[in-house]
Amino acid sequence: MKSRKTGILTKLIVMIIMIYTVVTLVGLNSKIAAAEAQKARLEQEVSNIEARNAELEHSIKNSNDPETIQKIAREKLGLVKPGEIIFYGTNN
Repeated sequence: MKSRKTGILTKLIVMIIMIYTVVTLVGLNSKIAAAEAQKARLEQEVSNIEARNAELEHSIKNSNDPETIQKIAREKLGLVKPGEIIFYGTNN
């Protein structure tokens, strides 16, 4: 009779270990999915920042270029050449 109780106890312990293992694996699987989603977001953010850095680097390299200076003066500062007239559309 003693061996039969031991057999049931062993089966119960193995079952508990198996249930614990399955629950742990499911939890880890959801953590892995969340980490992969975060990784994708961060990779996209890195890509955007690298593109912005390339734009800024280009701007710095061309900061003394007369065409770049003229473009900034016209677009951002609203400056015009002497005798030049700017017309703005009212349909917008």
